[in-house]
Amino acid sequence: MNLEGHNVVVVGGSSGIGWAVAKAVLAKGAEVVLAARNHDKLEKARAELGAGARVRSVVADIGREADVARLLEEARQGSAAQTVHHVVVTAADPAYQPLPTFDIEGARRVIDSKLLGPFLVAKHAAGVLDPQGSMTFTSGIAFERPAPQGSMVAAANGGIVSLVRALAIELAPIRVNTLSPGWVDTPIWDRLAGDSKPARFAQMAERLPARRIGRPEELAHAAIFLMENTFTTGTVLHVDGGHRMA
Repeated sequence: MNLEGHNVVVVGGSSGIGWAVAKAVLAKGAEVVLAARNHDKLEKARAELGAGARVRSVVADIGREADVARLLEEARQGSAAQTVHHVVVTAADPAYQPLPTFDIEGARRVIDSKLLGPFLVAKHAAGVLDPQGSMTFTSGIAFERPAPQGSMVAAANGGIVSLVRALAIELAPIRVNTLSPGWVDTPIWDRLAGDSKPARFAQMAERLPARRIGRPEELAHAAIFLMENTFTTGTVLHVDGGHRMA
């Protein structure tokens, strides 16, 4: 499948993997709708992509159903084709805390961003998506190799894998897949690791068969495959540098 002229919605597109996906699909001739919660970050991301009218932005929180419904309808109406061809969700709001003192609001934010949000996106995208189109959601290495204090992240990542398999059956012929990154150098690590980020990356790189941390553009390349390959659905595509074996 050629992405030329396709309308692609990228949720979480203001930075990191989502921004790299937007850049990659623009290079393929698609138009992009960036969605995220922060207006200023969205506008900065849109300007940095430098694709003019082929990039639009919509402020939306995928944990809120009204926001999701509005996002998909605006994405459809604003497209020359009056449809959406692909949806990619990379949004995440992780929380790592010891179980005995885990903040319930933090746990809910993880579930909203990684599981309930994708469920709502699928619910509302199904009615506007081209039948030959696709949805790509994001899991992560934590569902197979959970980290200490990462119980909710592991649970949400595992949940999205199960959800995607169910959606691939229920929404067929729309294709639904999961992209599962390992450690990737994105801005979220600045918040999670702070000043210890270089040391933690170096330590992990030594463990990985790939001997390095991933780059956002490598995940974007994988997302393009899931959009273009019309015989792939209900699948988890691992892009983790061999982390599952490390």
